[in-house]
Amino acid sequence: MTEKEKMIMGELYLPFGEELTDERQYAKEVLYEYNTLKPNEIEKRDKLLRGLFGSVGKKFYIEPPFRCDYGYNIHWGENSYANYNLTVLDCAKVSIGNDVLIGPNVNIFTAGHPISPSLRKSGFEFAKDIEIGDGTWIGGGTTINPGVKIGKNVIIGSGSVVTKDIPNNTIAVGNPCRVIKTID
Repeated sequence: MTEKEKMIMGELYLPFGEELTDERQYAKEVLYEYNTLKPNEIEKRDKLLRGLFGSVGKKFYIEPPFRCDYGYNIHWGENSYANYNLTVLDCAKVSIGNDVLIGPNVNIFTAGHPISPSLRKSGFEFAKDIEIGDGTWIGGGTTINPGVKIGKNVIIGSGSVVTKDIPNNTIAVGNPCRVIKTID
Protein backbone atom coordinates (compact mmCIF):
# COMPACT_ATOMS: atom_id res chain seq x y z
CA MET A 1 0.00 0.00 0.00
CA THR A 2 1.36 3.44 -0.91
CA GLU A 3 1.75 6.27 1.60
CA LYS A 4 -1.03 8.14 -0.22
CA GLU A 5 -3.37 5.16 0.13
CA LYS A 6 -2.54 4.96 3.84
CA MET A 7 -3.19 8.69 4.20
CA ILE A 8 -6.59 8.48 2.50
CA MET A 9 -7.55 5.47 4.65
CA GLY A 10 -6.71 7.24 7.91
CA GLU A 11 -3.74 5.02 8.73
CA LEU A 12 -0.30 6.16 9.86
CA TYR A 13 1.71 7.29 6.85
CA LEU A 14 4.94 9.07 5.98
CA PRO A 15 4.22 12.33 4.07
CA PHE A 16 7.65 12.87 2.54
CA GLY A 17 7.63 10.39 -0.34
CA GLU A 18 7.83 11.62 -3.90
CA GLU A 19 4.12 11.21 -4.74
CA LEU A 20 2.75 13.20 -1.79
CA THR A 21 5.52 15.80 -1.96
CA ASP A 22 4.82 16.36 -5.66
CA GLU A 23 1.07 16.67 -5.03
CA ARG A 24 1.58 19.23 -2.24
CA GLN A 25 3.96 21.16 -4.49
CA TYR A 26 1.37 21.19 -7.28
CA ALA A 27 -1.26 22.59 -4.89
CA LYS A 28 1.19 25.27 -3.73
CA GLU A 29 1.79 26.31 -7.34
CA VAL A 30 -1.95 26.55 -8.08
CA LEU A 31 -2.60 28.47 -4.87
CA TYR A 32 0.27 30.86 -5.51
CA GLU A 33 -1.42 31.82 -8.76
CA TYR A 34 -4.86 31.92 -7.08
CA ASN A 35 -3.66 34.16 -4.25
CA THR A 36 -1.83 36.61 -6.53
CA LEU A 37 -4.54 37.25 -9.10
CA LYS A 38 -6.06 40.72 -9.27
CA PRO A 39 -9.25 41.16 -7.21
CA ASN A 40 -11.42 41.40 -10.34
CA GLU A 41 -10.16 38.07 -11.76
CA ILE A 42 -12.88 36.09 -10.02
CA GLU A 43 -13.51 33.71 -12.93
CA LYS A 44 -9.82 32.75 -13.09
CA ARG A 45 -9.75 32.05 -9.34
CA ASP A 46 -12.94 30.01 -9.65
CA LYS A 47 -11.46 27.94 -12.49
CA LEU A 48 -8.25 27.26 -10.52
CA LEU A 49 -10.17 25.88 -7.52
CA ARG A 50 -12.49 23.84 -9.71
CA GLY A 51 -9.40 22.16 -11.14
CA LEU A 52 -7.81 21.61 -7.72
CA PHE A 53 -10.76 20.51 -5.53
CA GLY A 54 -12.39 17.09 -5.50
CA SER A 55 -15.76 18.72 -6.18
CA VAL A 56 -17.45 22.12 -5.94
CA GLY A 57 -20.94 23.55 -6.23
CA LYS A 58 -21.96 25.75 -9.17
CA LYS A 59 -21.70 28.87 -7.02
CA PHE A 60 -19.05 29.21 -4.30
CA TYR A 61 -16.42 31.71 -3.19
CA ILE A 62 -13.23 31.66 -1.13
CA GLU A 63 -11.51 34.97 -0.41
CA PRO A 64 -7.77 34.91 -0.99
CA PRO A 65 -5.42 34.22 0.57
CA PHE A 66 -6.31 30.54 0.86
CA ARG A 67 -4.06 27.58 1.67
CA CYS A 68 -4.47 23.81 1.50
CA ASP A 69 -2.25 20.74 1.27
CA TYR A 70 -3.63 18.85 -1.72
CA GLY A 71 -7.00 20.24 -2.78
CA TYR A 72 -8.39 17.01 -4.19
CA ASN A 73 -9.71 15.97 -0.76
CA ILE A 74 -11.84 19.13 -0.48
CA HIS A 75 -15.51 18.91 -1.47
CA TRP A 76 -17.06 22.38 -1.39
CA GLY A 77 -20.84 22.83 -1.40
CA GLU A 78 -23.16 25.06 -3.34
CA ASN A 79 -23.39 28.71 -2.26
CA SER A 80 -20.73 28.29 0.44
CA TYR A 81 -18.32 31.09 1.30
CA ALA A 82 -15.03 31.47 3.18
CA ASN A 83 -13.52 34.76 4.27
CA TYR A 84 -9.80 35.67 4.25
CA ASN A 85 -7.02 33.34 5.43
CA LEU A 86 -8.73 29.95 5.32
CA THR A 87 -6.26 27.09 5.87
CA VAL A 88 -7.34 23.51 5.12
CA LEU A 89 -4.92 20.66 5.82
CA ASP A 90 -6.77 18.21 3.61
CA CYS A 91 -4.82 14.99 4.08
CA ALA A 92 -8.25 13.38 4.51
CA LYS A 93 -11.64 14.27 3.07
CA VAL A 94 -13.05 17.68 3.98
CA SER A 95 -16.74 18.07 3.14
CA ILE A 96 -18.19 21.56 3.27
CA GLY A 97 -21.99 21.51 2.89
CA ASN A 98 -24.26 23.88 1.03
CA ASP A 99 -24.87 27.44 2.30
CA VAL A 100 -21.93 27.33 4.73
CA LEU A 101 -20.32 30.56 5.95
CA ILE A 102 -16.72 30.44 7.16
CA GLY A 103 -15.26 33.49 8.90
CA PRO A 104 -11.73 34.83 8.51
CA ASN A 105 -8.68 33.04 9.88
CA VAL A 106 -10.33 29.62 10.17
CA ASN A 107 -8.22 26.46 10.32
CA ILE A 108 -9.51 23.04 9.27
CA PHE A 109 -6.99 20.35 10.19
CA THR A 110 -7.50 16.72 9.13
CA ALA A 111 -3.82 15.99 9.86
CA GLY A 112 -2.59 14.80 13.23
CA HIS A 113 0.49 13.26 14.78
CA PRO A 114 0.85 10.14 16.96
CA ILE A 115 1.03 10.35 20.74
CA SER A 116 4.12 8.14 20.75
CA PRO A 117 7.30 10.31 20.68
CA SER A 118 9.20 7.68 18.69
CA LEU A 119 6.51 7.57 15.96
CA ARG A 120 6.43 11.38 15.80
CA LYS A 121 10.22 11.52 15.53
CA SER A 122 10.00 9.03 12.67
CA GLY A 123 7.78 11.49 10.79
CA PHE A 124 4.50 9.57 10.90
CA GLU A 125 1.17 11.36 10.57
CA PHE A 126 -2.47 10.33 10.38
CA ALA A 127 -5.54 12.06 8.92
CA LYS A 128 -9.24 11.91 9.78
CA ASP A 129 -12.16 13.24 7.71
CA ILE A 130 -13.96 16.46 8.64
CA GLU A 131 -17.56 17.26 7.72
CA ILE A 132 -19.36 20.58 8.00
CA GLY A 133 -23.12 20.36 7.44
CA ASP A 134 -25.43 22.50 5.34
CA GLY A 135 -26.36 25.94 6.65
CA THR A 136 -23.56 26.11 9.20
CA TRP A 137 -21.70 29.27 10.20
CA ILE A 138 -18.12 28.95 11.46
CA GLY A 139 -17.01 32.07 13.33
CA GLY A 140 -13.68 33.74 12.64
CA GLY A 141 -10.54 32.37 14.25
CA THR A 142 -12.02 28.89 14.76
CA THR A 143 -9.90 25.73 14.56
CA ILE A 144 -11.53 22.42 13.61
CA ASN A 145 -9.51 19.32 14.56
CA PRO A 146 -9.23 15.91 12.81
CA GLY A 147 -12.24 13.63 12.69
CA VAL A 148 -14.85 16.24 13.67
CA LYS A 149 -18.36 16.24 12.24
CA ILE A 150 -20.29 19.49 12.58
CA GLY A 151 -24.00 19.06 11.92
CA LYS A 152 -26.45 21.11 9.89
CA ASN A 153 -27.49 24.66 10.82
CA VAL A 154 -24.81 24.96 13.50
CA ILE A 155 -23.21 28.18 14.70
CA ILE A 156 -19.63 27.85 15.97
CA GLY A 157 -18.60 30.91 17.99
CA SER A 158 -15.51 32.89 17.00
CA GLY A 159 -12.23 31.60 18.37
CA SER A 160 -13.57 28.13 19.18
CA VAL A 161 -11.45 24.99 19.06
CA VAL A 162 -13.68 22.15 17.86
CA THR A 163 -12.36 18.82 19.15
CA LYS A 164 -15.58 16.74 19.13
CA ASP A 165 -18.69 16.34 16.99
CA ILE A 166 -21.33 19.07 17.22
CA PRO A 167 -24.99 18.05 16.67
CA ASN A 168 -27.44 19.65 14.23
CA ASN A 169 -29.21 22.91 15.08
CA THR A 170 -26.99 24.04 17.93
CA ILE A 171 -24.77 26.93 18.95
CA ALA A 172 -21.36 25.83 20.24
CA VAL A 173 -18.49 27.94 21.56
CA GLY A 174 -15.23 27.81 23.45
CA ASN A 175 -12.00 25.90 23.90
CA PRO A 176 -12.82 23.10 23.84
CA CYS A 177 -15.97 23.91 21.87
CA ARG A 178 -19.18 22.82 23.59
CA VAL A 179 -22.90 23.19 22.85
CA ILE A 180 -24.54 26.05 24.75
CA LYS A 181 -27.92 26.28 23.02
CA THR A 182 -30.29 24.45 20.69
CA ILE A 183 -31.67 26.38 17.71
CA ASP A 184 -35.32 26.10 16.53
